[in-house]
Amino acid sequence: MRGTVLLLQHGLGPLDYLVPDGLPPGAVVEAPLGPRRVPGVLWDDGVFETRPVDEAKLREIRALDMPPVPEPIRRLVGWVADYYLAPPSAVLRMVLPQSAFLAPPKGPGQYVLGDLPQTKSRPRAEMLERLDAVRGIGPAPLAVWAAAAEARVETLRGLVKAGVLLPAEVGEEDVVVSRPALPPGPVLSEAQGVAAGELCAAVAAHRAQPFLLDGVTGAGKTEVYLEAVAQAIREGGQALVLVPEIALTEAWLQRFRKRFGFAPAMWHSGLTPAARRAAFRAITSGEAAVVVGARSALFLAMPGLRLIVVDEAHDQAFKQEESVPYHGRDVAVMRGQFEGVPVVLATATPALETMEQVARGTYRELRLPDRHGGALLPDIHLIDLTRDPPPRGRWIAPPLAKAVEERLARKEQSLLFLNRRGYAPLTLCRACGERIQCPNCTAWLVEHRLARRLQCHHCGHSMPTPKACPSCGEADSLAPCGPGVERLAEEVALLWPDAKSVVATSDTIRTSADMAGLVAAVANGEVDILIGTQMLAKGHDFPNLTLVGVVDADLGLEGGDLRAGERAFQQIGQVAGRAGRGAKPGEVFLQTHQPRARVMQALLHGARDEFYAAEREVRLAAGMPPFGRLAAIVVSALDGAAAADAAKRLGQAAPHAPGIEVWGPAPAPLAMLRGRHRHRLLVHAKRTSPLQAYVRDWLGRVELPSSVRVTVDVDPQSFL
Repeated sequence: MRGTVLLLQHGLGPLDYLVPDGLPPGAVVEAPLGPRRVPGVLWDDGVFETRPVDEAKLREIRALDMPPVPEPIRRLVGWVADYYLAPPSAVLRMVLPQSAFLAPPKGPGQYVLGDLPQTKSRPRAEMLERLDAVRGIGPAPLAVWAAAAEARVETLRGLVKAGVLLPAEVGEEDVVVSRPALPPGPVLSEAQGVAAGELCAAVAAHRAQPFLLDGVTGAGKTEVYLEAVAQAIREGGQALVLVPEIALTEAWLQRFRKRFGFAPAMWHSGLTPAARRAAFRAITSGEAAVVVGARSALFLAMPGLRLIVVDEAHDQAFKQEESVPYHGRDVAVMRGQFEGVPVVLATATPALETMEQVARGTYRELRLPDRHGGALLPDIHLIDLTRDPPPRGRWIAPPLAKAVEERLARKEQSLLFLNRRGYAPLTLCRACGERIQCPNCTAWLVEHRLARRLQCHHCGHSMPTPKACPSCGEADSLAPCGPGVERLAEEVALLWPDAKSVVATSDTIRTSADMAGLVAAVANGEVDILIGTQMLAKGHDFPNLTLVGVVDADLGLEGGDLRAGERAFQQIGQVAGRAGRGAKPGEVFLQTHQPRARVMQALLHGARDEFYAAEREVRLAAGMPPFGRLAAIVVSALDGAAAADAAKRLGQAAPHAPGIEVWGPAPAPLAMLRGRHRHRLLVHAKRTSPLQAYVRDWLGRVELPSSVRVTVDVDPQSFL
């Protein structure tokens, strides 16, 4: 019998093969491809068009001993490939990552936790406490214990020798993640209870319904959706929780363990191969009751799926820019439709696209207008830098410096926010004016003084900070321009030498264990002043933190990005929400050169609805998303002339169609990235226009050299 197989082979579409009798669609198979055998999935008939081949010439596939890819996941693969104009095989690779094909570990390799020894070492005691908190996951491999307890596998091997972790006589088919009985949940406020009741009812009814869980920072949104997670567990099902950045989940994990008494299965790129394989098996077999992960977890098959939660649903990290450029928020909603389960988008600052779906009645909104436990929202003040600037060579204005001093006197904590890593964003030669630029990108190298290096934040290029200008050779002529968090920390140390300060960025906080150490230090009063980037803007609850200072509130407002104002509002609103979450009231100071800007006035007066209404009017008048549609076409090549010529040819070949315009080509704002010269075209279409069909037909008409790469980004979030 003839059948279509989607192979896990880059650059290759679906192919026809001979299928053994009785093999169902979704079966994971091994198919001959030339002299090799390549894994793939037997697909449903009629979904893909394939090149006609005489059945006598077809070769036979062989089924692999793996669970089949369920029908809802196959539908999701097809939808993502069609909507984002991506190769189906690239989407399938997210469903069946490499860890799915790893061989099982040799020997039993499973361990349970025995009695905990006494120790005088504080780090060891804390690690043992974390192990005890996740005791319920056993029997499990050491890699799973290590991931759940934020410990090193090497450390746990020492506990095996000491008899703390005991070998368990279990086979490969035994469970990895167990489901202890659920303890009672917390007491919810009236608004929380109403919202949780609606979510639990949707879970119980197996109803496909997107919800916007819209609550101010500190309103207790997590406790609300965890009630829906509990409902899914009580039904014997599974819940998937997506978070924007896995290194930021420590506070969330602590809250989860406290609520449920066990640890969820984790899925993210930081897991070791062994841990990923164990997690993949637990998730796809249905044994893992709760999965928390980055956006890629969205594509894992979960046979008992009852609920999907997208936490901090506004966050930019849910948009993948490489390979398949999908948006996790939107794909989550589509998976909920295919699986027949509710999807919860939890955020204090929803995207305008989400708000419009609520207005159209597609999404159901659940509001939490007040902070939980009687805490008040912080007072917000604007510091007009044109009238009250910092002293020359400094970045902290006098009103903010005074507010920090008051907190130090009261033994309260402050957070200084600047969304710029490193010491300075630009290094300039005072002798010749040379700006040190990345050799691979049209971007300046950022000085990282702690590492004594200049780094490109786009391609990763790094070099030691030179002692002389690489252009004119003048010694000691290089000067840092502008502040990064390291430079801000230098100023803090100068102003308040006795204060205990810490810098928190992706350079210093790389894992959830690093974040756990920071959270513990802040909670124990070991930090007076936190200095950091967007890493500190979400999800953290520091009861003694009463002051937030945004050093450059204008950062990101310029550049022509249609979402610049919205993103600034979201980011500043999130970081402002870190202040005053406990019994003590909070204050927020925003340093700005544009105090009359709509974003600043909306933040000052707490006028969120008015801000969104104004943004909506601007987008509606211009026909921009969510009232119109965009697709970015990026043409790139190692040779600049080849890239420019290909982009010109592509632009000239753009067909005319009602309701669709093509803008460009033009050099991309980031005109060179990783050594490739880049030109952009932007397709603007009405909401009802067939954007994907237009782009597919257009690109299919033009034959370009193999040295030229064309990438398509439907619904782009970045315009670089």
